Amino acid sequence: METLLIITAAALWGCGTGVFIPRPAYRFSVPPQEPWRSACPAGQHLTSTRTGSGWGRARCAAGDAYGPSTLPVASSTAVVCALLAAATGARPELVVWLLITPAAVLLATVDYRAHRLPDALTLPLAAAALVLLGVAAVLPDAGGSWTSALLGSLILGACYFALFLLSKGFGFGDVKLALVLGAVLGWYGWAIVLVRTLAGYLLGALYGISLILSGRAGRTTRIPFGPFLPAGTLAGVLLGSYAP
Repeated sequence: METLLIITAAALWGCGTGVFIPRPAYRFSVPPQEPWRSACPAGQHLTSTRTGSGWGRARCAAGDAYGPSTLPVASSTAVVCALLAAATGARPELVVWLLITPAAVLLATVDYRAHRLPDALTLPLAAAALVLLGVAAVLPDAGGSWTSALLGSLILGACYFALFLLSKGFGFGDVKLALVLGAVLGWYGWAIVLVRTLAGYLLGALYGISLILSGRAGRTTRIPFGPFLPAGTLAGVLLGSYAP
């Protein structure tokens, strides 16, 4: 019964936070070097809904809607939160995962739409992840190590920086996102870091191959890894949570 309550609460949290993602996703989904959107394409002031509240898709005064649909984004966030709750249980790091998840979904959405991972999201999220895991580490029943989380963040970030220098397929935003993902995965140890890295690459490679086969991309097309790196991290967290 306790587990079911935790999963239900996590799903409600994911759904509740997910409805606030479409508006910032639209604002952040701009080409590199361009400022964040503050108006509709016609120049009208942005409101989120007809009532001006902060949830749902971005809307103009005329009622035109922009950005990703609310239902799939909120549903995806709820499912991820529920999976994390089912795997982690009542351990203190679950709070960290639930706080990070909406931001990770937002980043994945922006990178998918605009091939961009904004510094305004990645760098604060990396700092928040390490601080929150530091708090979780001193609480009873914590299931990981803050020291390995810190090392995981630094080492994965360094590895992605090397890939950024050597490969055209990686952007510098991926390097900064790796600081977050390395902290999350490092919490459970180096084996989980390796599993997640392989899972993220595999998902990204399969997506790239599907685009090439369908004629929508070529060998030099840059693939947005933002959606696949968090997906691989989710797999690593689920595995790490269930590992003895």
